[in-house]
Amino acid sequence: MKLFVRDLTVIDASYLDAQRGFVGESYQVDITLDGKLNEQSMILDFSLVKKKIKAIIDAEVDHKLLVPHAAENCSVILGAERSQVNYILNDNSAIQLKCPNEAYCLLESETVTLELLETYLEQVILLQLPDNITGLEVKLRNEQIATPYYHYTHGLKKHNGNCQRIAHGHRSKIDIYIDDVYSDALVKDWANRWRDIYLVSAEDVIDKGDLSFIVLQNKSDKLCTAYHAQQGYFELLLPASRAEVLPRDTTVEELANYICEQIKARYSEQKITVYAYEGIGKGAITER
Repeated sequence: MKLFVRDLTVIDASYLDAQRGFVGESYQVDITLDGKLNEQSMILDFSLVKKKIKAIIDAEVDHKLLVPHAAENCSVILGAERSQVNYILNDNSAIQLKCPNEAYCLLESETVTLELLETYLEQVILLQLPDNITGLEVKLRNEQIATPYYHYTHGLKKHNGNCQRIAHGHRSKIDIYIDDVYSDALVKDWANRWRDIYLVSAEDVIDKGDLSFIVLQNKSDKLCTAYHAQQGYFELLLPASRAEVLPRDTTVEELANYICEQIKARYSEQKITVYAYEGIGKGAITER
């Protein structure tokens, strides 16, 4: 017999890709359980499905950086509390991080794919379910977005939860209105501007010499960022061309404000409305 739950949760995470660099993603999660009825004439109580399986998914992959540990261009130096990841991109530039171990999900693969992540979650979740559960299928899917969207990665040092991790991300749509009329052109502009972008607050930018790890030699211009948060000390180096430095925090509220201000500078006489999304079904609205 089978039990299913649609839209169990949403995974917001980023992964490393040799061509694209950081890729922020938001996945909707569906699950199907195979099993025998228990003494309650159930496979598993729905409240337990939602709480237990969601908790496992959150602990394993949500708000983490997914690292293809087996790739030739990736090396990981494991530490007791903080680990370093070195990842060489196709243009021979590098992304390097040194973060608390909770910030990563290390996958024994050469690339990160939807199918790989589904298999990984099936394996780790099934081990923690009751014995009457004999099988599990995890299906991840992207939100269907008919308009342009962007993938962004960031970290929020002031956040009390897992958003403080320096390299987690989202796949997000954006809606922009000029005098209450939807602007296809501006939506496309921002989707292109922030395609596979890393967004960093200016106050978190540091000098390369202040990093606690040795920087790999390459010719690209480097951007370095670091901060202390509740979970520990986070450090990141990446090519400057793959990032945008903002004069504010990178919460979705401030992203909406920033986009609106940038557009208002061009359309000073018109009413500007921006709906900035943080992943699926949530975000912030700003009007000027």
